[in-house]
Amino acid sequence: MNRSSGGWLTGTLVNAVPLTDSARSLTFRVPGWPGNDAGQHVDIRLTAPDGYQAVRSYSIATAGEGEAIELAVERLPDGEVSPFLVDELEIGDAVELRGPLGRWFVWRPEQTGPVQLVAGGSGVVPLVAMARVHTRAEALSAMQLLYSLRGPDDALYREELSAEDSKTTWHYTRIAPPGWPRMPGRLTAQDLVREALPYEDGVLTYICGPTGFVEAVAAAMIEIGHAADSIRTERFGGI
Repeated sequence: MNRSSGGWLTGTLVNAVPLTDSARSLTFRVPGWPGNDAGQHVDIRLTAPDGYQAVRSYSIATAGEGEAIELAVERLPDGEVSPFLVDELEIGDAVELRGPLGRWFVWRPEQTGPVQLVAGGSGVVPLVAMARVHTRAEALSAMQLLYSLRGPDDALYREELSAEDSKTTWHYTRIAPPGWPRMPGRLTAQDLVREALPYEDGVLTYICGPTGFVEAVAAAMIEIGHAADSIRTERFGGI
């Protein structure tokens, strides 16, 4: 797939679902959308009445053909775009979109090796797309997710990722649920040895999250034996 529409398209909001107190899932109908691979992202452009424009990138939680795409947006403090998308955009409202973008941080069903997904916070969104495609394709390759977040209330797609057939391992950095067997703390190399697929299996690792998180996890994966060229990273940002 992997192709871009080449210009700005109009997306109309057709569904909005709260994911946390500060995030929600947004599904847009986008006539002319060329389809996208799991892991790609899209630019959204908002234009104020005085002509001022703001553009931000958001990962796509869905993949495949069709005119509907799902994003998950988390409200960021002092943001220009995310507060509007989370708090104000209503069903039937339109925004401008451009994409799909990104050709490196993608997973396709024809890839046959084992895959380790590592997410920090809202960096889970493109990894959710990969997990969904993996399930839909009934792929035989192993794929599992290690999701690091501040606390249980910060989890995006918690119900979906907690399903019986979901291969998700949860890691909490600040607040752990009652009875959780481990103290909260940053994800370490020792955690990755215990929770991630071993490098001996020839695993391909996808890491997405804030820049500091991504750099720390990538360095730790190399420290425990993973080859640098077996690690793909995506840093999210923008407000």
